Order: sequence, then C-alpha cells, then structure tokens
Amino acid sequence: MPTVVPLFEAKRFAVHDGPGVRTVLFVKGCPLRCRWCHNPEGQQSQPELAYYEHKCRQCGECVAVCPQGAHAMADGRHVFNRAACIGCGACEEVCLGRALKLMGRPVTVEQARQIVLEDCEFYADGGGVTLSGGEPLLYPDFCAELFTRLKADGIHCALDTCGAVGWECFERVLPHTDMFLYDVKHADQARHCQYTGLSNRQIVENLKRLAQCGVPVEIRIPVIPGFNDDPVSVRALGLLLHGLPSIVAVRLLPYHQAHSKYEAIGCPDHMPDADTPTPARMAAIAAQLAESSGQTLR
Repeated sequence: MPTVVPLFEAKRFAVHDGPGVRTVLFVKGCPLRCRWCHNPEGQQSQPELAYYEHKCRQCGECVAVCPQGAHAMADGRHVFNRAACIGCGACEEVCLGRALKLMGRPVTVEQARQIVLEDCEFYADGGGVTLSGGEPLLYPDFCAELFTRLKADGIHCALDTCGAVGWECFERVLPHTDMFLYDVKHADQARHCQYTGLSNRQIVENLKRLAQCGVPVEIRIPVIPGFNDDPVSVRALGLLLHGLPSIVAVRLLPYHQAHSKYEAIGCPDHMPDADTPTPARMAAIAAQLAESSGQTLR
C-alpha cells in the first residue's frame, strides 16, 4: 500500500525556504503548539476545512453537496457548522468564491513527486524541493521515499523541521537529504515549554547530533516580541549555536500576524498579541546573535 501523508499546501516559486527557487510541500501534523504559529492549519494531522467568510458569495452550492449538513443558508447568509464537518472536501469543489478550502488532502509519494517535477525547469540555479509543515518528520518513511526518488531525478532536497521527533526519524532521512532547515526558538527549557507545549531538550539534542553529520544546516529563528527578543534570550540562543559544525547560516524570521488563518480554521483567539519587530530591532538582535554565536546570519 503506498505511503500517504496529508498535504495542505504546495507553494511554488519559493525563494526563502532553501537555496534557489523551490517548491515547498506542507504536510499536516506537528508535535508543537507554538502560540505564534504562522501555519495553524498544519498543526492537526486530520483534514480541516478552512472558511474565508469575506470570499463567500452566498450562492448556497455547498449546502446542496454537503453529506453532513454542515453548511446552511439563514436569512441569505452562509452558516458553517464546523463540528458537523468531516473534511470530505465536496463543498470546496463547488465553491464559486473559493471561500472553502480543505486543508489536508492525502497524497502518495508518487503524487508528491509529480507536483515537484512540474516545476523542475526552474531548479537550474540550485533550487529544488523543501518538505515543510507542520512537521514532515512525523512521516519519515514518506520523506525518505520521496527524497530517494527526487534525488534520482537530480533534484536538490531540503527538509524544514522543528526537531521535536525521535532521532530515528532523522536517521531515516539523512542519507537522502541535501540540507536541513532547523527551527530553534528558545534556549530555556521552561520558557520553551510554556510557549510551545514541549520542552526543547529533544530539539537541542537532535540539533547537536545533526550538526555532526556533515549535512548543511540552516538555523531558522522566529523573533517573537516578549518571548525571545530580549538580550538574555538572544545571548542564550547564540551560545547554544556557538561552535556547532555544519551550520551554513542563521536566518532570523520576524513575527507576522496570521489572524486570517486562525479565523478560517475556527481558532480566532489563539494568537499572541504581539507586533512585528521593526527593521532596527531585527538588526540589533542580529548583531547580538552574531557576536554570541559566531555564526553567519541572514
């Protein structure tokens, strides 16, 4: 039986998720529950229906096809009963305004490979595919099999991970992965657990082991005001990264709100009340982190 994962997005022509122009495949399911998560639709592994109310044309087509009666029209307006939805996707196919989108369609390895191959002519500058999420290493067999086939096609393969999985998951994909994008959020275990739901112990241990394997690693740090942007936290992150081999760069990612995504999946109150760091603040953090880590920042 073919290996299948829930895919919630295929992003084409990406330039910030590894070298060159890339196709990024986002899979659903993540062990963390970061308060600032920019892809909340990727947290749960099961399919979810996103509803973008501002796009709804009030046509009622979804009402006619929904087998569970999750959609209804009341006083000329669309009403969505999320609790009744089973994620079949029938309504998405008939939605005239594209207000409904099923997050988490099952794809096989070969189906994912074909998505990537559609863009292969754009990979000539060193681009390729990046698996992201969610957490792709929740599906290590899928990742390994897909990368094996794509490397045979001559395509560069990168994997974006939060690191909160067993080391055996890394071992499964290491022989087939050209580069890792590794998320590091905080050096303090208690603080990390408070804001993500898990300790960072396994994440740090996996990073140190991965750095010894000779595969290029890009560190990605989301800068969240009130969480990890203070001098003490920045210095601790730098010391954590100091001296680690195989790290080719450290990329700082300023926090951006994603309220529309949270509203679309029915979780409008699950984001932190924080502002995007200013360019001047990001520059100051970058300078401090470069000094304490000794790593190259982007």
